[in-house]
Amino acid sequence: MKQTIETQVLIIGGGVTGTGIARDLSMRGLDVTLIEKQDLNAGASGGNHGLLHSGARYICSDPEAAIECNAEIDIIKRNAGHCVEETGGFFVAVKGDDERYISDFPGMCERSGIPYTAVDVRDALAMEPVLSPETIAVYGVNDASVNPFKLSIETMKDVTARGGRYISDCILQGFEVENGSITLANVRNCVTNHTFGIKADIFVNAAGAWANHVASMAGITIHMVLSKGTLLVTGKRMTTRVINRLRKATDGDILVPGGVVSILGTTSVRVDSPDDIHPSVEEVDHIVNEGEQMIPALKSCRYVRAYCGVRPLVSPGGDNDRDVSRGFTLLDHEQDGVGNFITITGGKLSTYRLMAEKTSDMICRKQGVDQPCRTRDVPLPATQSGEWSEPGVYINDFRPSAGYDPILCECEMVPASAVDTILNAIEKDGNRPDLNALGLRSRVGKGPCQGAFCSVRVLAHMYNSDRLKQARGLEDLKRFLNERWKGEQALLWGTSLVQSSVKEMIHCGLFGLELEADQMPDGAAFNIK
Repeated sequence: MKQTIETQVLIIGGGVTGTGIARDLSMRGLDVTLIEKQDLNAGASGGNHGLLHSGARYICSDPEAAIECNAEIDIIKRNAGHCVEETGGFFVAVKGDDERYISDFPGMCERSGIPYTAVDVRDALAMEPVLSPETIAVYGVNDASVNPFKLSIETMKDVTARGGRYISDCILQGFEVENGSITLANVRNCVTNHTFGIKADIFVNAAGAWANHVASMAGITIHMVLSKGTLLVTGKRMTTRVINRLRKATDGDILVPGGVVSILGTTSVRVDSPDDIHPSVEEVDHIVNEGEQMIPALKSCRYVRAYCGVRPLVSPGGDNDRDVSRGFTLLDHEQDGVGNFITITGGKLSTYRLMAEKTSDMICRKQGVDQPCRTRDVPLPATQSGEWSEPGVYINDFRPSAGYDPILCECEMVPASAVDTILNAIEKDGNRPDLNALGLRSRVGKGPCQGAFCSVRVLAHMYNSDRLKQARGLEDLKRFLNERWKGEQALLWGTSLVQSSVKEMIHCGLFGLELEADQMPDGAAFNIK
């Protein structure tokens, strides 16, 4: 007989919106379960700049979204400050930019209630020396940098601490619908292939770019536009502040600092499916060419990785995805004949808490629960399992423990104790610890070597601590390095090409990792220690 889990609310999708809804509902006393087909932030929540928008980027194209961002940024800074770096931001115009837009910028900010400050160009160049000498106008705004992985990790830890459940690596296979209500969600564990059911009073579709796919299982169509955005990670931090191009939103016009690196992007490319996306060489070249107009050093600096995410935009039509609203869409599917099914999609990382609040309000109305939202006022707790996802936090202030605590990732100074802390937290939540789960929750594999050395050290540590058995680690290593390779292949030049070649020589030339298990010498797949 198939196992069945019972819960009040089932949330499908483990990005910042899904985890935010789970926390909001848990704080109102509801029993919640969240499932994710991969792991936290596998979609757009892990494929963005990590920028908390002041709202100034949208004052022309989407004033409503600008107002929402402006209202939410202070709440997130106040209640999740340990996930945020208050960098501030500059909007920078260079020679040749639209002077009408430059002159209209202050008025548009004022109409949307966005705080701004005019900055003398000479002062701006002194504060951010990498800015182009062709800079002609600068305005300061209250942008900030946020670690989206840490935000989701900490949010989900708070949910499980309140009795909620998080189940990773589980894909929704379908709904059973009777008399206008979903009675059961059929789910498959992608690791074990075990299938089980989940009964709930309310089913929430927070699947982002997969929202229409999930809705279709209930016989519902959501008209969506999928827009891929590619970003580049620099080898070092380029600026103190977020740097935005002072023009209408377009490609390659934002640089966001985070820890010891900076992130440059993005693009907007229409795609048919979010399942098979990767950065292209053409996108990388385009981003660098655009970015170097405001920061010339971006033309010659080292990039360690490219990555991309898909924006889930709800649109009635049109060719320019930049014109589609960055506001969110909340749908009560009672109007579609399914009374206990809700979809929340679109929006911004900056407005995730508001999206969760509005969704939770709708759920509570349906459930007859009279409890207010508390996420505006109650701080998000910090946990040890989230701290190692922060770029460069311990590089300049590393204090090894009194006992033996070897550094397993030298690029990012991650010790064995941090790896154990993260793996223990994953196991405590009932999920499967592996290299990719560790990489999501830490900086392992994200430095200049992109996993060349740390992947093997961590794998050996996991075998020595009996977390891996037999050949499972070999498949984990392949998946981990393939994920790293996706981010390297579009920017193979200079030092990055040399580094990638070293990794190939180690893992393919020496270890023969590209071979199938039955092609390897006897025992090679198990000779890890």
